[in-house]
Amino acid sequence: MNKKLILSLALSGLVLTATAQTTVAPAIPKDEKIEQQIETLLKKMTLDEKIGQMCELEIGVLQDRKADPSNGYQLSEAILDSVIGKYKIGSILNTPGGVAQTPETWNRIIKRIQEKSMKEIGIPCIYGVDQIHGTTYTLGGTFFPQGINMGAAFNRELTRRGAEISAYETKAGSIPWTYAPVTDLGRDPRWPRQWENYGEDCYVNAEMGREAVLGFQGNDPNKIGKYNVAACMKHFLGYGVPVSGKDRTPSSITEQDMREKHFAPYLEMVRNGALSVMINSAMNNGLPFHANYELLTKWLKEDLNWDGMIVTDWADINNLYSRDHIAKDKKEAIKLAINAGIDMSMDPYDWKFCTLLKELVQEGEVPMSRIDDAVRRVLRMKYRLDLFEKPYYDLKDFPLFGSAEHAAAALQAAEESMVLLKNTDDILPLAKGKKILLTGPNANSMRTLNGGWSYTWQGSNTEKLYEAYGYHPILKSFTDKFGAENIIYEPGVTYNNQGNWWDENAPEIDKAVAAAANADYIVACIGENSYCETPGNLTNLTLSQNQLDLVKALAKTGKPVILILNEGRPRLIADIEPLAKAVVDIMLPGNYGGDALANLLAGDANFSGKMPFTYPKEINSLITYDYKPCEHIGKQMEGAYNYDAQVSVQWAFGYGLSYTTFAYSNLKVNKPNFTADDVLTFSVDVKNTGNRVGKESILLFSSDLVASLTPDNRRLRAFEKVELKPGEAKTVTLTLKGSDLAFVGYDGKWILEAGDFRIQAGDQVMNVVCTDTKKWETPNK
Repeated sequence: MNKKLILSLALSGLVLTATAQTTVAPAIPKDEKIEQQIETLLKKMTLDEKIGQMCELEIGVLQDRKADPSNGYQLSEAILDSVIGKYKIGSILNTPGGVAQTPETWNRIIKRIQEKSMKEIGIPCIYGVDQIHGTTYTLGGTFFPQGINMGAAFNRELTRRGAEISAYETKAGSIPWTYAPVTDLGRDPRWPRQWENYGEDCYVNAEMGREAVLGFQGNDPNKIGKYNVAACMKHFLGYGVPVSGKDRTPSSITEQDMREKHFAPYLEMVRNGALSVMINSAMNNGLPFHANYELLTKWLKEDLNWDGMIVTDWADINNLYSRDHIAKDKKEAIKLAINAGIDMSMDPYDWKFCTLLKELVQEGEVPMSRIDDAVRRVLRMKYRLDLFEKPYYDLKDFPLFGSAEHAAAALQAAEESMVLLKNTDDILPLAKGKKILLTGPNANSMRTLNGGWSYTWQGSNTEKLYEAYGYHPILKSFTDKFGAENIIYEPGVTYNNQGNWWDENAPEIDKAVAAAANADYIVACIGENSYCETPGNLTNLTLSQNQLDLVKALAKTGKPVILILNEGRPRLIADIEPLAKAVVDIMLPGNYGGDALANLLAGDANFSGKMPFTYPKEINSLITYDYKPCEHIGKQMEGAYNYDAQVSVQWAFGYGLSYTTFAYSNLKVNKPNFTADDVLTFSVDVKNTGNRVGKESILLFSSDLVASLTPDNRRLRAFEKVELKPGEAKTVTLTLKGSDLAFVGYDGKWILEAGDFRIQAGDQVMNVVCTDTKKWETPNK
């Protein structure tokens, strides 16, 4: 499609927007008072003021480089005059100096920016930060596990509570906008942002995304409370499946998968009041998402009648010409992006955006109606946040900031997110009073427990900050739990934290082997160092050779080896998994990950996490649980319930062990014959048949047995988590709509076809029958 056609479609769409929106109820109910305030203010604004609201700059632009650094980050009043006084910039982002700040510093900086904004423009600034797993850019705040862990916990309440705490502590620093939740589907384990989202499944991401939005924003999107912030869904759309596996590289997603899977979390979050969205930095089938009118304006704004705000990712309008070559220069790139539906440009260093966009309006290349629409969306979010009345806050009004109450919630989340993958001969929990060799590069590192977006972008150069606030790496937690006299520490392999994230120092495996002579157990903490975004790209998914060699050498001692996998994505370990008596995947559990692991291995807590992604066994056998039947890449596994486990993987999606056992029975449904308009209520009895208290996530899967498009092998449709005492049984109810079993057909329309569906929960299987075919003429069900 040529650029003239892209533009003409965008412009024609602007005319049709109002007509399209009248057919769909607003995703967020209109607040007439806010709408009147917007219109009143909009009439008074100059073109410069309007365009300024559409630009977001990085906080480093405002720094006084001549100020004494010992006094902390200082704003330049002269630059403030230019940025806010002259160019009327409406948004600032990021953390000063690239490192987390105290809430007092945040309040000081943001208060000054807001004072300047209110004086010069009469409109408050909106400040945004990537607080994606707790209060990760505010010193002393509470870190939760990363998104991949929250997916593994399969606990909606924990996800909402984590977002509530993050919102509270973020607001304590006067920051009203967080770039979260992340609901990219992590469907390619090579991808370096695998750990930021809730796993490979669209339903899990939709459920957790909704809970996060409600936790961040509260229950009324028109009135964001004192202890809440605006959520920013990201990254719209299809970011997690680049063909190359590398960040910000092209995807090739079909219309069916885009609508049915990748769009599903955003649809759910928008319907639950999400106020903003950030766009995928890459492209699909050759068209960058930042210039995709169909997705930005049609799918998101018009089809959903959503009045929220769309912001670019970092410098992505620039990428339209500098990287993607669909525009000849920045000016043309701005035209394409704004006409496609972008409302705010995260520029982030240069206010030339304002000058160029003004020229485009004056030349008729960007219609004034598009500018007014974008500015309405920016102002609407600011009014909903009550920034006009309360543009900044005071820490003393947030007494629970960094509190023990918040820490307890983060510890619970870490415990519930860790996945026990192997436990031969019930070697775990570890027997008391035994000697434990702690080894591996992740045994004494806070950086590796948190991953990226943790005090700094890459999570690097942070160990002193963790020490200052008293957080425990695995070594300290184990020492406190099992006693210093029972812990031997010899890492054998260490990371070179002065180099690239993957760099390791010369190994000292012989030292670890020698230390094992005095140990009863070997706990090998292996995996990855922290990384984030494009720097996390790799060329080999296999665990580092040094770490493989360490485990192999330790296994030869004859001492039982327990592998602790501390990694943002699944590194291949097929060579060493058979050497281990037990395997635990802790992923990126946050500041309380060491304490959680110690509690679990001591038996003071029980495992309840399940895999939120498929853990691959071989590099050329990457697959997701919802594969197509023709994708079988291994022979069928043995076992009474594994009739559909026909893919050779290390560990399957939804797999996870416990110290107790659970028995399923009596799977029933209220409507064995159903239509699209019916609600199906399934029930299944679950009993704790072991001798420990345990939590179990009950996962309900469906398989469409015959369809006009080859159906997925199976799909997760519902889940619930219950806690059971030894011998206790509960009847668990799982509800879904008949329409939930529909799929997107070859013509791009939703359809539920008459026929049989197989339903599975645990080892319980039954069939239900759709008696009537229904096709939707609307884009969304």
